Amino acid sequence: MLPIRTALLSLVLILPLPLYAQGANVAFGASRQDSSGPVEVTADNLSINQSDGTALYTGNVVIGQGEMRLAAPRVLVVFTEDNSKIDRLEATGGVTLVSGEDAAEAQRADYNIEGGVIEMSGNVLLTQGASAVTSERMVVDLDAGTAQMSGRVKTLLQNGDQ
Repeated sequence: MLPIRTALLSLVLILPLPLYAQGANVAFGASRQDSSGPVEVTADNLSINQSDGTALYTGNVVIGQGEMRLAAPRVLVVFTEDNSKIDRLEATGGVTLVSGEDAAEAQRADYNIEGGVIEMSGNVLLTQGASAVTSERMVVDLDAGTAQMSGRVKTLLQNGDQ
C-alpha cells in the first residue's frame, strides 16, 4: 500500500493547479452505506478481553460491512456495556477504507457503528477516480454518503479530457 500512496501523493504534489482550501465536503462511496448491517472481521490473530468488553484483532485485519471494506494492521473492537453489539472500531497502523470507486488512506480510523460515522486522521488521502484530496482529518457519514475534510486540504481535480 505504501508505494501506491507515495505515487499518488507525488502525483498530487507535482501536477499543476491544485486547489487549496481549509475544509471541503465531498461525496464518499458509490451509494449510501447501511451502517446497521452485519460487520465481518478477518485477521491473523484475536485477543478477547472480557473484563473491558473489547476484542483486539491484529495482522492483516479486513473488516467488511455491505459494500465497504476497511483494512489495517490493528483493530480494537469495543462492545456496548451489555456486550450485545459493537459500539465502535478503532483501526490503527495505516488504514485503508474502500467504498465503491472511492478509496481513502490514513494513519487511524475510528468507526462509530451506531452513528454510522468514520473519522480518519493522520495524512488522509482520498482518491475518487483520477482526482485526489489530502488533509489531516476526514469524517465520513456512511448513511448520507458524504465526507467532510479538514486540516490543510489540498485537492487535485482532473478534467474529463485528461
